[in-house]
Amino acid sequence: MAMTNERPAGDAAWDGGWLRTARRLDSPNFGPRPPGACIDLLVVHSISLPPGRYGGDEVQRLFTNRLDWDAHPYFGQIRGLEVSAHFYIRRDGALWQFVSADDRAWHAGASQWRGRANCNDDSVGVELEGLEGDRFEDAQYDVLAVLAAALADRYPIAHVAGHEHIAPGRKQDPGPGFDWRRLGRLLQGRRIALPPSR
Repeated sequence: MAMTNERPAGDAAWDGGWLRTARRLDSPNFGPRPPGACIDLLVVHSISLPPGRYGGDEVQRLFTNRLDWDAHPYFGQIRGLEVSAHFYIRRDGALWQFVSADDRAWHAGASQWRGRANCNDDSVGVELEGLEGDRFEDAQYDVLAVLAAALADRYPIAHVAGHEHIAPGRKQDPGPGFDWRRLGRLLQGRRIALPPSR
């Protein structure tokens, strides 16, 4: 079903809410957006499982409810968690998609931004493979910028913020290692507001 704020159809980059250039792996952790939702926010997260370990398939398994909770001691702390994001960008720039951008992924939790609560309702969640506070790779910035542009061509994306901005005190990702100015330079020419600098 088409969203009310969807741009004109025919964009070859998309198959409905699925970006053709992303590797698709469907997550069961999503739902419909509320009627009239305006998809105008991009939320940047960071994730690695277990924390600080890169290159495995644990994130994909988490988002598809197939993580072996006994495979690592850390997983006991998140046992039973049912979450997702729309997109996931690996350290090497590989792009995965788990939920149609037309739908509501479960990435933000209790949150508020631009005077609105429940950011899952009207945002697209992007996870970067990384540890909050650490630096991110060139390829991740490049892919994130291209993804943001593709999203802005289809939806009225006007804001980008980190999980730390929409859930302050509760979340800290992507953290001080993420270079917001760099993302701003890559998005130059796009009318997408970044979070205020601290």
